[in-house]
Amino acid sequence: MIATESTAARAARTSEPAAMMDATAPGPLARLVDAGLEVPVLGGRLVRHVNLDTAASAPAFTAVAAHVAEVLPYYASVHRGTGYPSQQTTALVEAARATVARHVGARDDDLVVFTRNTTDALNLLAAAVPGDTVVLDLEHHANLLPWREGARRVVVARPTIAETLEVLDTELARCPAALLTVTGASNVTGEVLPIERLAALAHAHGARLAVDAAQLLPHRRVSLEASGIDYLAFSGHKAYAPFGAGALVGRADWLDAAPAHLAGGGAVETVSLDRVAWKQGAARHEAGTPNVVGIAAIARALVELERLGDAARDEHEAALAERLHSGLAAQRGVRVVRGFDDASDRLGIATIELERGSVGLLAAALGAEYGISVRAGRFCAHPFFERVASRANGLRASLGAGSSADDVDRFLAALSKLLADGPAHAYDRGPEGWHPLVDDRPRPVF
Repeated sequence: MIATESTAARAARTSEPAAMMDATAPGPLARLVDAGLEVPVLGGRLVRHVNLDTAASAPAFTAVAAHVAEVLPYYASVHRGTGYPSQQTTALVEAARATVARHVGARDDDLVVFTRNTTDALNLLAAAVPGDTVVLDLEHHANLLPWREGARRVVVARPTIAETLEVLDTELARCPAALLTVTGASNVTGEVLPIERLAALAHAHGARLAVDAAQLLPHRRVSLEASGIDYLAFSGHKAYAPFGAGALVGRADWLDAAPAHLAGGGAVETVSLDRVAWKQGAARHEAGTPNVVGIAAIARALVELERLGDAARDEHEAALAERLHSGLAAQRGVRVVRGFDDASDRLGIATIELERGSVGLLAAALGAEYGISVRAGRFCAHPFFERVASRANGLRASLGAGSSADDVDRFLAALSKLLADGPAHAYDRGPEGWHPLVDDRPRPVF
C-alpha cells in the first residue's frame, strides 16, 4: 500500500495553509465588502487581509452596501415631509421596524426603538426600570455600567452554568428585583447562556429578563416570544450593518412610562413654554432625525441572515470554531480562557492568554507582519476577565459569516511562528499599545 501524506502534514512541510489543499474546508458563507481586501505588511508586500476581529465590528454584507447605495438618493426627512422622497424614507424606516420585529420574534405589542447601538439601547432601558436590576459579573460594560445609576445588584457567576443559575435563583428569592439582565453570549469566551431557562427563572420571581444580544444575534436566531425574553438589545455594527444604528425591542409599558431618552422634536405631541406632552410608543425615545441609513442597513442585514439560513450558519461556524479550538489546543504556551466548565454551546470566539510574553505585541505583529486582525486587551469586560484569566490581557480571535478555513489556518500558522521565533521586526510600546518601530506600510488617502 502506498502511504499518502496528510493535508496537515503537507501544510506543515510547505508552510501553506492546510485549507488551500483541502477542497472540503469551509469557505466564506457570505460575501462581505472586505472580501479579497489586500493590506500592506512590513517590508512592502501585500497580503490578503484576514479579519478575525468581527466580534468588535463586522464588515457590511455586500447586499447591505448595495441596499444603502440604492436608497440614498431617496434620503429625506422622516414622518412629516410631504414630498415623494420623504414619504419613501418614512416607509423605509417603518418597514425596517417591522423587519426587526419579525426577525427577533417580537410580540404584537412590543416596541422596536431604534438607537445608536447596544450601549445606547441598554442605557435607554436602564432609565425605564421601576426597581432593582440584577446582573452577572461576566457582562460587557454595555450591560454592566448603565445600571449603576439605579439599584444594581451584581451576582458573581460560578464555575458552571448550573451553579450560576442556582445563585441567581437565590438572589432573586432573597430580595425582589424588577429586572434580570444578561448577555446572550460572552464576548470574551463565546459561551452561550441558556436564555429560556433564565427567562423562566426571572419570571418565577416576578422579574423581567433583558438580553444583550450584541454578540448572539449575528450568529444565532433569537425569538422574544418563544424564549420569554422581555427586552432585547443589539447593534448593527456587529451584525454586518456597520452604519451606526442599533435597537431595543421589548415590552411597551416600562418604555411608555420612562422619561424620553432624548428631549427634542419628534418625541412630543405638544409643547408650550411650561409644559410638554410626550408621545407614547417608539417615537417617545427617537427624538431628532433618525439614522435612516443605519436603520435601513440593519433591516437588510437581518434579511440577509435569514436568506443564509440558520442551519447553514450554524454548520459553517461550528466547523470553523472546531478548527480554531483544535489548532489552539495544539499550541504550546497558550491557554484558552473559559468562563464555565459545563458550557456546551459557544460562538466562534476564542480568547487566549500566554504563559509568557505580551499578547499586545503578538497582536501588533500579527497585523503588521501577517495582515491578520485580532484584538488584544480585556474586551470591555474587565471584571469578568480579571476573574477568569491569569494574565492582565488576552488575545481574541473571532469568526463570522465571511470567515474561511484558510483564515483560521493562516492565523494558527502565524501564531505558531511568532510564539516560536518572535516578531521579525522591532516594536515599541506607546500610549495606544504596541506598534512597529519603523512602519513602512502606506496609508490610503480617503
